[in-house]
Amino acid sequence: MDRKLNDYNEKRNFARTTEPEGAREMAREGLRFVVQHHLARRDHYDFRLEWDGALLSWAVPKGPSYNTRDKRLAVQVEDHPLEYRNFEGTIPKGEYGGGVVMLWDEGYWEPDGNVDDGLRAGMLKFVLKGRRLKGKWALVRLKKKAGETKDNWLLLKEKDQYAKTGDEVSQFATSIRTGRTMKEIEEGEDEKITPNPFGSTGVQLAKLVRMVPEGEDWLYELKYDGYRIVAYMEGGSARLLTRNGRDYTARFPDVASSLSDWAGGRAMILDGEMAVTDAAGRTDFQALQNYLNNAQAQSLTYIIFDLLALDGADLRGHRLLDRKGTLEALLKDAPENLYYSRHVSGNGRESFAAACAAGLEGIIGKKADSLYSGTRNGDWIKLKCEQRQEFVIGGYTLSAKKTSGVSSLLLGVYEGQGLVYAGRAGTGLSEAGRRELAEKFAGRERTEPPFRLPPKARANEKITWLEPELVAEIKFAEWTKDDLLRQASFKGLRTDKKPEEIKREKTDGERQPPPSAKETERAMEANTNSIMIEGIKITNPDKVIFTDPETTKGDVVRYYAQVAERMLPYVSRRVLSIVRCPKGIAQTCFYKKHPGPGSKGIVTIPVTNSDGETEEYFYIENTSGLIAEAQMGTLEFHTWGSRADELEKPDLMVFDLDPDEGMDLSRVRQGVRDMKDLLTELSLRAYLKTSGGKGYHVVVPLKPSVSWDRFYDFARRVAEVMEQKWPDRYTSNVRKAKRAGKIFIDWMRNGRGATSIAPYSLRAREGTRVSMPIAWEELDTVAPDSVNMAEALRRIGGNDPWQGFFRNGQQLK
Repeated sequence: MDRKLNDYNEKRNFARTTEPEGAREMAREGLRFVVQHHLARRDHYDFRLEWDGALLSWAVPKGPSYNTRDKRLAVQVEDHPLEYRNFEGTIPKGEYGGGVVMLWDEGYWEPDGNVDDGLRAGMLKFVLKGRRLKGKWALVRLKKKAGETKDNWLLLKEKDQYAKTGDEVSQFATSIRTGRTMKEIEEGEDEKITPNPFGSTGVQLAKLVRMVPEGEDWLYELKYDGYRIVAYMEGGSARLLTRNGRDYTARFPDVASSLSDWAGGRAMILDGEMAVTDAAGRTDFQALQNYLNNAQAQSLTYIIFDLLALDGADLRGHRLLDRKGTLEALLKDAPENLYYSRHVSGNGRESFAAACAAGLEGIIGKKADSLYSGTRNGDWIKLKCEQRQEFVIGGYTLSAKKTSGVSSLLLGVYEGQGLVYAGRAGTGLSEAGRRELAEKFAGRERTEPPFRLPPKARANEKITWLEPELVAEIKFAEWTKDDLLRQASFKGLRTDKKPEEIKREKTDGERQPPPSAKETERAMEANTNSIMIEGIKITNPDKVIFTDPETTKGDVVRYYAQVAERMLPYVSRRVLSIVRCPKGIAQTCFYKKHPGPGSKGIVTIPVTNSDGETEEYFYIENTSGLIAEAQMGTLEFHTWGSRADELEKPDLMVFDLDPDEGMDLSRVRQGVRDMKDLLTELSLRAYLKTSGGKGYHVVVPLKPSVSWDRFYDFARRVAEVMEQKWPDRYTSNVRKAKRAGKIFIDWMRNGRGATSIAPYSLRAREGTRVSMPIAWEELDTVAPDSVNMAEALRRIGGNDPWQGFFRNGQQLK
């Protein structure tokens, strides 16, 4: 019997009570908590936190309070077994704690600091992530009085967005799991919650194919770059399982909470991809890895593409088209981190070309009338723009130049019963990534190679063999004739897949190559008409890009042709990030910072990032490049603060004055004046432009003479001076919670790799807004979002408010 649970076991007769017998359990993913309403000799709530294989427990007579002024007595009682978090029922009279027990709330908790130290000191702070209890809480131990045998604590709600003033406890009178009242539990009534028809399922898998199938009876969706997750909602809670059955609910608590709240107690089973998305909605596998390591990503999204069960009915035998129709209706008003995966019917070749042009991984094709078999039967197919799949890590190398870490990974796939060597990956590994992998490898070393035919060590390198327990996502150029990977690059670890399932992905022939530039252009055509602008063929010029006012693709391209002379000095030969909306702003737009298939009129440039990796970026040089980008659907142009020929010496500093929601425009304009005055005190000449949104941009041209670090630090200090001089008006803190009633002086656009919207660029939002240079004298008459495309064209016929901008480049002191 475990000493930690001695008191619990000694107080109970397990021949009479159905409570679980005490035994410590190994920790699972995440720390659980549970609150049980307990109607015994005295009505109270049992508050329990998982720690060290058991449930720390307190009896709270009045229950938790959301009011930060309430101090609720919490009497510490004996530790309970982890299994007790599932107990709901009646403890017989005469037994210890005899009475009715209801599961009132449950979820996960995160300690703020060291738990054991907090327990010893009598101060335990933590965050609750439950259905009913959320946010920051604390337990504070009271000084023990003479004669007291138990430790008395206070349970306190700390100030945050979840704090309330009313009586929130009494309004929850039913079980979080079964929907029953205390009386119904006592009378033994059945659970009121509709159960799901099944608790596990094989996931439908896509077969890699070499060609888009003929016919219009296929649906096509984007191929997402994340973790496949099946979500089970039942009884007001959500459970998130990977394709290999691992419970990741604790890893994605915010999504689980959104699913629980959105489902509203309904039973349903969803299939989708957990991913981190960028501003344009593109999924990023490395960003997901970063989230799993530190849970700091703000754009975690569950992209849902199938509905397997609803209200207790198994829908796997229904047609895909019907399942998706029901799913789309359900997700109409879902939280932002739950996203319906849209599809197109037919047009597979065009969809594949557009996906590759956008730099995406590829597409998934699904038969419109297919059933969900949970197998890889050919009803779902995948086409990839680039070669990419999972491999098992069977070892790693360390070159003679290094004393520790990882130089390259030795990879394999399973064939039959053995692991076959497939090559090595030495790129894509940052220094931080190498250190992290070395930590993962510790304890997995073995003396013999796991491969059937292992590779030999190269000159001046050492091989360490590993147990084949880790799976890596690898991007590569091709397979060689010796069945080895060429130009393999590490993308991240896959903890959601079993190593023994990893096999070489094959098609019945060579894979379909990514579409050519001409095919990519055709992918954006809705009809065959075209026009020529500045010698460049503009396809589908009548496609509506903006609806208010109605503006076509031809109008957009003509706009950029007309403003090119004014715009190019601020865009030419600067590394770009762009926003493309090939089907108009009402449909999917995407963010692009790397060149890809179909990129015309651009110049590529290799850039080394902070991790020491080299990536391809791009810029344009002339009007043709500007028009070519507009032809490809580009609306927004964002630029680096330096030119390509002096990449490490910035010459363009931008301050974005971003006001809190609903702020009066007069206060924003005063902020611009304060910023200008401060820059003038620093002997810096500044220029003004609209953002096309809710704020203004103040821009300072500088001589390209200092490093990015010095440049960035100076911009930060300017923002901090604004904050210090007028603390009630401005903040330099990026956190939205710090912006209430203030203007955020966004100085962060001045770092290496950061971008800002270019002068004269359109914005991808209704109204054809433009980020427009204006004179200082116009500050009180031109609102941040008042210049649209028509007004911008009218303005370029007059004087240039930024005349001599770069001739006035100043030295940064």
